[in-house]
Amino acid sequence: MKKTAGAKTREPQYQFQIALDEKQGRTTLGLMTNAAWDEDPRRILFLLARYKFVAKMLLGKKNVLEVGCGDAMGTRLVFQDVERVCAIDFDPVFVKDVKDRMSARWKFDCRVHDILSSPVPGDFDAAFSLDVIEHIQSKDESKYLTNITGSISEQGVLIIGTPSIESQQYASPASKEGHVNCKNGKGLRRLLSEYFHNVFLFSMNDEMVHTGYSPMAHYLFAICCGKRHSPKPRKSVKN
Repeated sequence: MKKTAGAKTREPQYQFQIALDEKQGRTTLGLMTNAAWDEDPRRILFLLARYKFVAKMLLGKKNVLEVGCGDAMGTRLVFQDVERVCAIDFDPVFVKDVKDRMSARWKFDCRVHDILSSPVPGDFDAAFSLDVIEHIQSKDESKYLTNITGSISEQGVLIIGTPSIESQQYASPASKEGHVNCKNGKGLRRLLSEYFHNVFLFSMNDEMVHTGYSPMAHYLFAICCGKRHSPKPRKSVKN
């Protein structure tokens, strides 16, 4: 029996919450967000703010690809503003966690796929990838971006989000272990400009996205559009 069975809220406008709890129970946190809630709850706020920004930028898109969804706790925010979402991750543990927690009301496609191996089949008019590129070895950047751009339409939009290299002095030991390829704003723009004619760079501090000075940003967003038919030759300059 539900702990709230038969309970009555003192203010009747909240009674629907009891009814929902009795009908389908509580939503559980994903593997990653459960750990964040235990260790540093503010990280969940920052995570959701990043997904909200993506959702607003991709509002009205038909079919959106998420590359590296993890436990997909933020994916629902994007799904709320687009028609379809396909979320991929190379780790079966996280994909299984997502599927086990999937709500019938908010059901989206989630599958195991390593973006370094191949593009994702589908007619995607947008893609986004948050907190992934910093885990990709620099030697594999071209596979990562070539396969993402190969997954979206000619007029498709790509949003990349990543911690800045400047932020890493404040990162936890666990984060630093996985962050093998952080960039500064200039480096991120330069890399993405090899694959897109237009790259718009944003800075982010905590949950605030802005157009301020990127060396002072904890997090970077890049919105890319206008795919190049072949990657622009890379100049031999430092990141």
